[in-house]
Amino acid sequence: MSWKTAYRSFYYATAEEPDDIRLDPDTTALLVVDIQTTYLEDKETPEETERWRPFFDHMRGTVIPNNQRLIAECRERGVEVIFARIACQKNDGRDRSLSQKKPGFNYLLLPKDRPDGQIVPELAPQGDEIVVMKTTDSALTGTNLRLLLHNMGIKDVIVSGIFTDQCISSTVRSLADESYGVVVVDDCCAAATLELHKRELEIINMIYCHVVQLDEALGFFE
Repeated sequence: MSWKTAYRSFYYATAEEPDDIRLDPDTTALLVVDIQTTYLEDKETPEETERWRPFFDHMRGTVIPNNQRLIAECRERGVEVIFARIACQKNDGRDRSLSQKKPGFNYLLLPKDRPDGQIVPELAPQGDEIVVMKTTDSALTGTNLRLLLHNMGIKDVIVSGIFTDQCISSTVRSLADESYGVVVVDDCCAAATLELHKRELEIINMIYCHVVQLDEALGFFE
């Protein structure tokens, strides 16, 4: 199935197929969101680690290797590669947004210099590639990414990373509201479960972004 017909929600079930996508490397950025060491570590108990095992396996077997390829291809084409990661400036985390202070899965205390808060080594930024730190779900909210994209003349943003139903979705919606063309790479993203991942892609597809596969995305470059 082509990206033009996949992940159709109720709203777009009968919509016409979108036009072909053409990406100019000079005005396109790749934004890799929150693929940080902490999310690949074992959980507090063996039982909880096993509950997350499908996610860990999917990240190691598919998402990280696919992001390695996507990043390498973008670098080769001269596409701006940008990373976002969750990190707070204060050691006690009082600068975090409320969503990261609430108890539960979203509770995150990742001071900016902690090793487990860094981008996974396989995807480490190179040279002068930009890394924005955020205490919010959206990579645009609470960072200067909006200004950076504008200053560099970016018009289209390719988005990859985790979690599809949280920070990816929030970032995509923010980018769409700022009138960027947004492409989300399905097989370079993940949620905690495949069901959550697919459901969120269906929700955001066509209204906030176009959901595509890695090979399709690489074919969009002029």
